[in-house]
Amino acid sequence: MFDDILVAVDGSEHGLHAAKLAGDLARAVKAQHLRIITVYDPIPSTLGEPNLSRTIGARLQETQAIFDETLKQVGESPAEIHTEMIEGQTAEKIVEVASIRNSDLIVMGSRGRSGLAGVLLGSNSQKVVSQAPCPVLIVR
Repeated sequence: MFDDILVAVDGSEHGLHAAKLAGDLARAVKAQHLRIITVYDPIPSTLGEPNLSRTIGARLQETQAIFDETLKQVGESPAEIHTEMIEGQTAEKIVEVASIRNSDLIVMGSRGRSGLAGVLLGSNSQKVVSQAPCPVLIVR
């Protein structure tokens, strides 16, 4: 049913709730793969040195902290767990990874935008739901 679960996290409270639920679900359905991804905007190459190296280093540390906390929330799992840090537009990259990895389910947190920006642009979760190649579970 859900052998390959993709969970998208960003270190937020909603993302951590999504990770916990994905772990619970992976145990319940005895999933084979649990893929945890986090997506960042690309770092401009025009940043120059030493700022580029510092920014990359800080991002790697932040990502590792996000993955460490996410793995705590996931807990023990029968699934093989994979982690990936990706650069690009968040919703598009989540959909792309789900397509490439043949995910059976995407689990992600809901982080609603307020005001006019949210109405005009839509949230990442809305974009993923509308473009995903598989079911999407949005967690608050």
